[in-house]
Order: sequence, then structure tokens, then C-alpha cells
Amino acid sequence: MIENEHFREVEKKTAPPGLSHHEGMTGHHEQFPMIAKTLAELEDVLAEELIALGADNVELGTRMVSFSGDKALMYKANVHCRTALRILKPFYTFKAESADEVYEAVKSFNWDDYLSLETTFSIDAVVFSHIFTHSKFVAYRVKDAIADWFNEKYEKRPSVSVSNPDIMLHIHVAHNKCTLSLDSSGESLHKRGYRVAQGDAPLNEVLAAGMILKSGWRGECDFIDPMCGSGTLLIEAAMIALGIPPGIHRPRFAFEKWGDFDSELFSTIYNDESQAREFNHRVMGFDVSPKAIAMAEKNVKNAGLKKYIDLEVKPFQQFTEAPAPEGMLMTNPPYGERLKVEDLDELYSMIGERLKHVFPGYRAYVLSYRKESFDAIGLRHANRFFLYNGALECEMREYEIFSGKRDDRPAKGSSGERGRSGGYEARYERNSREGYRRSQRAGEAGREKPRDEYRRKRSEDDQDRSFKPDKPFKSRERSASRGDDSRETRFGNSGDKPFKSRERGKMGFQKKK
Repeated sequence: MIENEHFREVEKKTAPPGLSHHEGMTGHHEQFPMIAKTLAELEDVLAEELIALGADNVELGTRMVSFSGDKALMYKANVHCRTALRILKPFYTFKAESADEVYEAVKSFNWDDYLSLETTFSIDAVVFSHIFTHSKFVAYRVKDAIADWFNEKYEKRPSVSVSNPDIMLHIHVAHNKCTLSLDSSGESLHKRGYRVAQGDAPLNEVLAAGMILKSGWRGECDFIDPMCGSGTLLIEAAMIALGIPPGIHRPRFAFEKWGDFDSELFSTIYNDESQAREFNHRVMGFDVSPKAIAMAEKNVKNAGLKKYIDLEVKPFQQFTEAPAPEGMLMTNPPYGERLKVEDLDELYSMIGERLKHVFPGYRAYVLSYRKESFDAIGLRHANRFFLYNGALECEMREYEIFSGKRDDRPAKGSSGERGRSGGYEARYERNSREGYRRSQRAGEAGREKPRDEYRRKRSEDDQDRSFKPDKPFKSRERSASRGDDSRETRFGNSGDKPFKSRERGKMGFQKKK
């Protein structure tokens, strides 16, 4: 059975030369549906970000948030959303019960509206279905259908380019429902563009930003990471405190190759400093490894944040005095998975001891994987947040450090709060209700704005976006490698099965009128 359905009625208008009907009709204020992909458990944070940008019809899904907006909002979401992996623009949805039905549905679509013989394209596939078990196979069937459609009509076909496509297509399969989208982002948005050095277990930038946003910290006190590694948490914290958009360092976005790309509109959004804020505190990073601090220094320098971030080689156990009377401490210690630690319990016991005796008056957040590690910390947590670091189901626990008795750990063999949570649904509800605090933006008029030394200077070719090539989607050199989160890859998807942690129903998340 094949059931075809357009996301919206496509009004046929005469498009400018070199543009398809679809592209030619997209105006500044025309509303259309979009999907923002994210990591599991960050959907609520991303929804808040989209609402702050002006998105309508915001609704949470699993590792995604659906919303609607215009072209300007699509540009803003790519530049400003800290917890988005990519922004998709759906254009065709259908149902299929087999790979052959996927092929027939895709082949029945009018591809002149989106591709031409001169354009190159690529296909990402993400599959959550008992019918389709291999995302690569779905991607290949979509590619074959598009190629055959052009061959039958023109006796020629557009080329596939994995590394530098003009148009990036994305197909999402949930059971028997298939959705084709244009990928407006290009490389995954977690690739900010500032990281030039990394260790063996780098923290995903989207996860780092999500951790900070969930904590509620917006720059009102010092931020400290005593085990900072290559500095991802530090850089994301400084960018949040200063109101620096996360996409400011990216050399380009996929939508810049679209035929309806509005260079003037994008330049206005890219250069907008209305969210810039004064930051009167410090971001401080420490690590036992000189090599890690050297990598962090390179990344901080590349991000243009040297004047806001202090780095020092110093083991956590050598702290006898806090760097500031009060502040925010957040860290991602080794789990014993990729980074081998001889005695994890001893490490986490040391963390708890240092927090208790050196950092009274602080709020501390620790991300880890093993319950036994949290037990070794020996402090009662005030909040817990369930997050995924790659494929690992982790927790970030919040500790309000105060003087008193240290050993508040649960009794040995106790399941703790996890056992009393009432199931995964209750865990999720508590996570959303207690764990996320709305952003407190500093909006006072006339506050000094930070200099734009962090803003990457775009080339003359990038700045002069008024030029339109004769052929649509003129190719532009891009990096040969295209990264994504660990569960989505071009022509492949190592995470075809959804997370086992729970089935989550849809949650309405409507913008207030």
C-alpha cells in the first residue's frame, strides 16, 4: 500500500530562471513546517530555544522538535539553536510497507521542483521500523528512484556527491511512515567550527550546551570545570554567558546553496548582536593533564574567547581553596568506558570529598554513567537529569554544596531514586518539570556588548551573496568529511533501533500567543 501526501499544497508560480517552483515561491514571511533534530532528553531545551526565536506550533517528539516558521526563522534556528543537530524542511510524506513501495512513492514525485540535472545530491536515512531494518538500503532505494525518474524523463540523471552535495535530502522512516526533507544545515550543527584539538573522549558540543542550559546558569556567577579536558564545557558556557550564537564560527550552511537563498536576510541575521550580553565573571578550567590544557588553549583561542576563559594545569585533588567564594561547577569525569581509570570509585570519592570541603556555597553538576560512581561521591543530590552521551545512558546530578555530614549516600544495595521513580515515564516527567529552568536573558538597554573577536571573518565570496549563478545550487568547496551525531550518518545509520529506555508519547508544547 502506498499513500502519498504533500506536507502542504504547492502553489504553482512562475519561478525565476534556474529556480524550481518550490524554491521560487518561498518568500520571507511564508510559513512552512520544519523539524529540529537533537539528542535524546534535550527536546524540552530545544523547544524553549525555538519558542524564544519566534517559532509557532512547537511540539516535542523523540530526539526532535517539530515547529513552523518562515525563511528567517530557518536561518535563525541554524545560527542560534545551541541544542539542535540539524534543521530539516519536510516536503513529502508517504506510507510504505516495503522497499519497493518506497521506490514507487519516491519515483512518483515530481523531482523537477527540487533537483536538476546539474545539481548533485546526497541522501541521509534514519530508520525506526520493524519493516525496514537497514537505513542504507532505504537510502539506496530513494537514490535509485530519483535516478530512474530523471533517466526516464531526460535520459540523464543528476550525480550523487557524498562529500560536497548541492542538495542534501533526508528520509526519516518511523514504522511505515516515510518523510522526505531538505536538510538546511549541512554538517551536523554540533560541529561549531571552533574545535581544532580534541582528546580521546570529547564531549559533544550540543550535549555540553544542553547540560548548561538545563542547569539554569546564564552567566550570573563564575563557571568552573575542574576536569575540563579539551574545554568544550568552558567554551559553550562562555558563549552562553556572552550571548554568542553557536553557529557564528561555521563557514557555511547547506541552505546557502539553495536557489532561493536570501543573502541580505541571512547577513542581517548572522551579524545581529541583539543577544550579546556583558559578562562580569570568569570561566575557569583545570585539568591534571598538560596535554589536555594545551588542547583546550587551542580551542579557546580559535573560538576567540581567551579574554574570558582561564586555564591551568592542576589536579582536582590538589584544590585546597575554591577559585571564587561561590559559583557554578560542572564537569564530565571519566566513566571508565573510553578513558581507563584504575579505580573509578576512588576517583569519584575524591570528587565528593573535594566538593564537600573546598566548594561550599557552590552548585555542582556531575555527568556520569555508573550509579556506583555517584554512590562513591557520597553526597545527596538535589536534582538529576537523564541524558545520553553517545550511546551511553547517563545522568547529570546536581549538588548544592553546604557544610554538614558528608555520608548521605543511599544504603548499600538500595536502588535509590531510580527505583522509586515510578517508571521511565515518571522519570521523564520529573526531568522536564524540575530539571529545566527557563533562560533568564539580560535585556537591559545600553549594556556594553562584547567585542566581536569571536565572529569569524567570512570571505569576500561569502559576504557578497547577491550573485546568483546561471545554474541553481552552484557547487562550493566544503570539507570532505561530514559529521553527525553518533546515530545518523550519510547512507547509513548505526542506530536504526530507537532507545530502549522508554516509549514517550507526544507532548504539546505550544507557543503562547
